[in-house]
Amino acid sequence: MLKKLFKNFSQNPKNDILSGLTVALALIPEAVAFAFVAGIDPLVGLYGAFIMGIITALFGGRPGMISGATGAMAVVMIHMIQKGNEVGDTLINPVENLGLHWLFITLLIVGLIQASAGIFKLGKFVRLIPHSVMMGFVNGLAIVIFLSQLSLFQKNTLDGAQWINGFELYTMLSLVVITMLIMYYLPKITTKVPAALVAIVSVALITIIGGIEVSTVGSFIIDGGGEGLKGGLPVFQGQIFELFYTLEGHWGLILSAAILLAAVGLIESLMTLNLVDEITQTRGSGNRECLAQGGANFLNGLFGGMGGCAMIGQSIINVNSGGRGRLSGITASVSLLFFILFGSSVIEQIPIAALVGVMFMVVIGTFAWSSFRILHKIPRSDAFVLITVSAITVWQDLAIAVIVGVIISALVFAWENATM
Repeated sequence: MLKKLFKNFSQNPKNDILSGLTVALALIPEAVAFAFVAGIDPLVGLYGAFIMGIITALFGGRPGMISGATGAMAVVMIHMIQKGNEVGDTLINPVENLGLHWLFITLLIVGLIQASAGIFKLGKFVRLIPHSVMMGFVNGLAIVIFLSQLSLFQKNTLDGAQWINGFELYTMLSLVVITMLIMYYLPKITTKVPAALVAIVSVALITIIGGIEVSTVGSFIIDGGGEGLKGGLPVFQGQIFELFYTLEGHWGLILSAAILLAAVGLIESLMTLNLVDEITQTRGSGNRECLAQGGANFLNGLFGGMGGCAMIGQSIINVNSGGRGRLSGITASVSLLFFILFGSSVIEQIPIAALVGVMFMVVIGTFAWSSFRILHKIPRSDAFVLITVSAITVWQDLAIAVIVGVIISALVFAWENATM
């Protein structure tokens, strides 16, 4: 039983550990940034990344795939959290940060919905998604990742965001380029260590030894209103069960948010699973991933994380760095928790520019450049689906994009069969 449970634990422990460490460094600014998007404490985002990562690494259906706090889900949370805070302030006995407690309650429901999808074996339907939809999803997601990094070229202050300029901008761009060059050329020399890890450490040493003042992980958190990276272990949120009375008249909001979060999380996770399957030429289990995602989000609700789903950028960093076993995801999650508990002073010195450079290389590796070459060779309907899904992914939402793409493909298929 245990052998089956921990199948594919690790075929190359050294690669899994090093790639996991690389991923942990890349997870930090993402989790913090998405917590700011949702309007909650950065530590909640970091706890969410840890809980999602460790549970899906141990029990998920795709070894090597990384889960954590994501932007797609953070955006869905905003209105519910704001509404909860408003309600909390108007109660006879006001409840501080009620919106955050509502989020934890919602994540319990999200977990049950996602686990049910796994129990009823709905994960297998991801195999029915047409290739044109998959390619559009990948291209759109690459653009979304690129655009999300641009906000890091802003000064994140309590008064608002301002674009950096002058010497500060040129310094950051130079460090981004150095990071990308190391990641491009190092694999041509040796593949014994992950290029992303070497690039991050090298750029950090350049700024520390050279005394160069740049935006770092630490300054990013503090400028956004956080108190730094350091924290304790996740704590059981038993108080949420005493706050169900505050949901009276608002269950519609909670249930609709839970359904949308569950759908967005599963679609993004299963599409990422499909992509990692293609990269590694292996096959994961969609149903098992649904169960793991559900369990992880349920535990997020119980222990104060912001929830999440699979992260395509970090998954690609992991796979390309040699992380193929469950050990890579476990290492990433445990390292993240270690950084929160003990290594905050070191991690806070990592330049944001190094992490941006890593993500830019992920964008280049993710985008299906071949789609430009084949656009005039494939049927017009497939080309239309590809472009439409890419556009909707960028301007709306991943889940909506995939659903629209599948519907259009189904209508085209039905039309072609009816007119044969």
